[in-house]
Amino acid sequence: LTVLNAGRRYLKAEDLSGKVFVTSGLGGMSGAQAKAAVIAGCVGIIAEVDEAALLKRHKQGWLMEISNNLDHCIARLREARKNKIALSLGYHGNVVDLWERLVHELDKTGELLVDLGSDQTSCHNPFNGGYYPVQLGFEEAKQLLSTNPGKFRTLVQESLKRHVAAINKLADKGMFFWDYGNAFLLEAQRAGADVEKKGANKTEFRYPSYVQHIMG
Repeated sequence: LTVLNAGRRYLKAEDLSGKVFVTSGLGGMSGAQAKAAVIAGCVGIIAEVDEAALLKRHKQGWLMEISNNLDHCIARLREARKNKIALSLGYHGNVVDLWERLVHELDKTGELLVDLGSDQTSCHNPFNGGYYPVQLGFEEAKQLLSTNPGKFRTLVQESLKRHVAAINKLADKGMFFWDYGNAFLLEAQRAGADVEKKGANKTEFRYPSYVQHIMG
């Protein structure tokens, strides 16, 4: 319902075939995102750093494909988008790399490859394994978390700033991004990322929450 309503409200589209939804998280509640993309008929690219979560969703049948190669992900995205094929593709990697690659494609070709975007990393718990920084691989980041949590925190906040910077560039060209109630925008703001709504008070963000703006 969230994906369908986002399409209705922001894309003015009842039919999401050929539309691209990019997000992250295939763990607990977030695991349903892959299934939702296919039910809604769009192309869903979902990033996840933990291979166990990807394999679990694939085994369930909720996730159609898995790849750890961004070139392959972009090629599959273009193919499914062109042919209006419903697809759920799990990218085994950090979502910041995926967002930055989409910015690179935009800069290189002028083509905006994503229509809808969100995030379901566990940003209510960002410094204890809920969000993994893009600067490190999954296992390396887990090791740092246990040996130097202060450094891990710093890297998470740097990663959040990069995360938002990429989203902002794509949103400026017409992608519609929303917050999934996971404290992503709040933690990004605390990290110093550019998420404040211009001309509004500091508790308002430039992107909407799914609760009030989409499900409401």
